[in-house]
Amino acid sequence: MNLAETLSQVLDSLADTPEILAALVSNLQESELRVEHPMGEFSIVEHICHLRDIEIEGYGIRINRILKEASPALPDIDGSQLALERDYNSQLISVAFEQFRHARQKNIEVLHSLEEEELNREGMLEGMGAVNLRRLLCLMHEHDESHLSAIRVVREWLSNSNQ
Repeated sequence: MNLAETLSQVLDSLADTPEILAALVSNLQESELRVEHPMGEFSIVEHICHLRDIEIEGYGIRINRILKEASPALPDIDGSQLALERDYNSQLISVAFEQFRHARQKNIEVLHSLEEEELNREGMLEGMGAVNLRRLLCLMHEHDESHLSAIRVVREWLSNSNQ
């Protein structure tokens, strides 16, 4: 598999995340969406709010700054702090999900339009150092997979605790 195929697969996977999320939460009750995992994990609503905020305030801004600025400094985002400050568990999942879906779609459209040299543009990500857009895509994918996995764990835990 060549680099272009791998990049295409990552973009496809990123584009599929909203549908995967929708399927994971489709048959859950409102109360189940807000239950926090006993191991300190986010509730499902908190995961979706986190994904939304990181997509908009993290990846969306990073992508745009890398494309428009020469090696911009890209601050890290404290997702746990945002969850507390914004009281994620009190937010409407439908609104958070739609905002995530829309932001992801916009980011995917930008990323699909990039030329090879643009994918090599870099920013300085706090805590990581130099990161080009190609690497940022991989980080987005890893972040998605981490949260999808965590949501599956919460679902399994809910299923086992309801038996």
